[in-house]
Amino acid sequence: MRVDGGLRLPRTPQTTDLTTDQVAGYLEATCALIESEFAALGTDSSWHFDPNEWCASEVVGHMVEADKRGFAGRIREILNSKERTSAWDQVAVARERNDCARLGQSVWMEFMGVRNDGIRLVRSLKAADLSRGIEHPKVGRLLIRDLLHEWIHHDRNHTRQLLQIAQERAWPHMGNSQKFKGE
Repeated sequence: MRVDGGLRLPRTPQTTDLTTDQVAGYLEATCALIESEFAALGTDSSWHFDPNEWCASEVVGHMVEADKRGFAGRIREILNSKERTSAWDQVAVARERNDCARLGQSVWMEFMGVRNDGIRLVRSLKAADLSRGIEHPKVGRLLIRDLLHEWIHHDRNHTRQLLQIAQERAWPHMGNSQKFKGE
């Protein structure tokens, strides 16, 4: 629904590729959001609103691994002229990391270090680098350009998860305000 009550019509947005500076800006924005959410969560970063959902520390731990293995890691492989990359088992890696048992501040600090390295990498890319690629065993050819755009999309998916954790934390304490849901 639109603000004016009308229905949204499907559309095909016309956009251009994001520049590396724009990508870096989005990646920095994610840092700010995660820092704020972790500060607000305090000691609740390992709280689960559902046993089948990740806690905030697990979400950010996954983002650390995605940066290292899937985004900055693959971009570095491409820049080093590697022809093939590998897939990784995200569920097994999350289990091995055991981020739920860690202090949220520790996970956040790890993320900030890895993310700042990734931002420096993005800012160092040249226009000619964007069309360089690598073969992935499941999805085929990946270009640096593809990975940069997916990185932003991936971040937004997981920042939505973080925001949902705060919503779920507040929900049982809203009293009759719960009746506003959907408005």
